[in-house]
Amino acid sequence: MAMVFHGRTFVDSLPHRQTILGGYRMTSSNPASPARRNGAWRLAGRNTLAAAAAMVALAGCEDKNTFVAPPPPKVDVATPVQRAVTRYIEATGNTAPVKSVDLVARVQGFLQSIDYQDGTFVKQGAQLFTIEPETYKLKLEQAQAAEAGAQASLRQSEADYKRQAELVQRQAVSQATLENSTSARDNAQANLQQAQANTKLAEVNYGYTKVTAPFDGIVSAHMVSIGELVGVSSPTQLATIVAMDPIYVNFTVNEQDVLRIRAEANRRGLTPANLKQFPIQIGLQTEAGYPHEGHLDYVAPTLNQSTGTLAVRGLMPNDKRVLLPGYFVRVRVPFDQEKTALLVPDTALGSDQGGRYLLVVNGDNVVEQRKVQIGPVDNGLRVIEGGLKVEDRVVIAGLLRVIPGQKIDPQVTKIEQPQASNK
Repeated sequence: MAMVFHGRTFVDSLPHRQTILGGYRMTSSNPASPARRNGAWRLAGRNTLAAAAAMVALAGCEDKNTFVAPPPPKVDVATPVQRAVTRYIEATGNTAPVKSVDLVARVQGFLQSIDYQDGTFVKQGAQLFTIEPETYKLKLEQAQAAEAGAQASLRQSEADYKRQAELVQRQAVSQATLENSTSARDNAQANLQQAQANTKLAEVNYGYTKVTAPFDGIVSAHMVSIGELVGVSSPTQLATIVAMDPIYVNFTVNEQDVLRIRAEANRRGLTPANLKQFPIQIGLQTEAGYPHEGHLDYVAPTLNQSTGTLAVRGLMPNDKRVLLPGYFVRVRVPFDQEKTALLVPDTALGSDQGGRYLLVVNGDNVVEQRKVQIGPVDNGLRVIEGGLKVEDRVVIAGLLRVIPGQKIDPQVTKIEQPQASNK
């Protein structure tokens, strides 16, 4: 649509003295002045022409603007990894010594010597302390002498008894004399038994003057000094010895895990006595994974009703003495293996009030929110126990750029699997 305006023709067609422009009246102040009159008309004509052209341009424009949707966002998707996964019971526990004994003074006396270095490893039978042995050695010798005298008295009494028994048979002495000889013999025999017991007691007390290691282990710092009187009114603690190899790991298992383990044991035909066949793996706070391996050693017969847990103990070899009693450790016990488990990166999971979910892309490339049941992390990937199929395409990156119901441009990729580790 086009319109052409001729300014002079339009202006000349207007009345000579008054011109109405856009609602404004223009009157020449001096109609007798041609120059002034011509200049005013020229200005009015130009303004009118510009306004009319703008109106025509606006009237001739049509609304041709339309909304063009942006392209679907590109999002990385991948199918879940399918492989064999070992299931574990995970817990926290503490290490404890298999043997730990307080070394005490069992006889009274002055401490004569300390025969070890504090904190060193000693073998069973190694001498650690000496407590004034001379006094107890003399008591042992005194008891041995009394035993020798009792043996001599018994021999004399037996000889007298035999002699009196022969005389009674020949009717040379009375029966009363034989009875007296028999009583003397029995009394001498009792005195010998008493002397023998005193000798053994003296030997034991003399042995207590030398405190030795009851088993292989590490001895703590000594708690008494040389020359100190020990064992006066009660046994005096001298030090402590701790066995380091093997070492216990104590932990607890909740009731649900107990039921799972018992179900797996029944499936494999294992009796409660065979539970020791289950291996146990532990790791320290500064260690990656579970580098230390042992086996179950004890399972409590009943659950603790107040906590709903079962006390369990493992036995770990510790020949290098890496584990010390009292360590806080991470514990896991493998009890089952699933050959076709599905795994996804842990970062692909979202959570809301309904629980954990994954964003899955359907056949129309539309994002769907899928509720899933999760399992443990295995070699860097999260096990999905329910709600996911092997052919599902899971959004593994860019979760913040997509919402359920949105169409996307899926970029198929592959989930990178970390190197499998047995630790």
